[in-house]
Amino acid sequence: MGNMKLTLKIWRQNGPNDKGRMETYPVNDVSEDMSFLEMLDVLNDQLIREGKDPVAFDHDCREGICGMCSLFINGEPHGPGRGITTCQLHMRKFKDGDTIFIEPWRSAAFPVIKDLSTNRSAFDRIQAAGGFVSVNTSGNLVDGNAVPIPKDDADKAFDAATCIGCGACVATCPNGSAMLFVAAKVSQFALLPQGRPEAKRRVLAMVDQMDKEGFGNCSNTGACEVECPKGISLEHIARMNREYLAASVTKE
Repeated sequence: MGNMKLTLKIWRQNGPNDKGRMETYPVNDVSEDMSFLEMLDVLNDQLIREGKDPVAFDHDCREGICGMCSLFINGEPHGPGRGITTCQLHMRKFKDGDTIFIEPWRSAAFPVIKDLSTNRSAFDRIQAAGGFVSVNTSGNLVDGNAVPIPKDDADKAFDAATCIGCGACVATCPNGSAMLFVAAKVSQFALLPQGRPEAKRRVLAMVDQMDKEGFGNCSNTGACEVECPKGISLEHIARMNREYLAASVTKE
């Protein structure tokens, strides 16, 4: 297959208070081996050469681990395909002559900074509310293997810890819920002995901060799990709910 010609329908918005609009851009000579972000690089190079404003979009590592590449592509977070981020999406998923719609994450808690770039600092504030352990890790450390942990618990904690905080769960949820993200951050500590001393305070603080940020309630559709690039399970939401209930009835 040779290079493709595509039509891009891209959301352009100068800031959170701007109305925003869709604009159309033709791009040629797109190789099927390009990543989606590399294709946008080609478009921006073209726009800059024409003296036009390039399209703002978030990116960093381009290796699928930073969670920055937050794009809503043809109605799906991170585009077609499962278990991948936008930077891992390659243009071979599209055909010559395709029209591709590209939008930012749609959530009141993720205001648009410019074009396709959104402010996801709400996630940072939720994490700061309790997504950590206050364990003294300096000096004479106890060997990790000295505290036996069932393999099933360790595996589930590791699965939860793979969350990269991209926000695809929020973008795909009809209610803009952040429960899968918060549940992953709560669950990874709830399953390990290091996280138990602060378990009650952690879940209460993180859920409270989530509500303050304006995220919606869980819609129970399961779309978040389907679109999560790391496949975070809905089981973690159930665990967070149990942790929250237990903390609520026993809090001091």
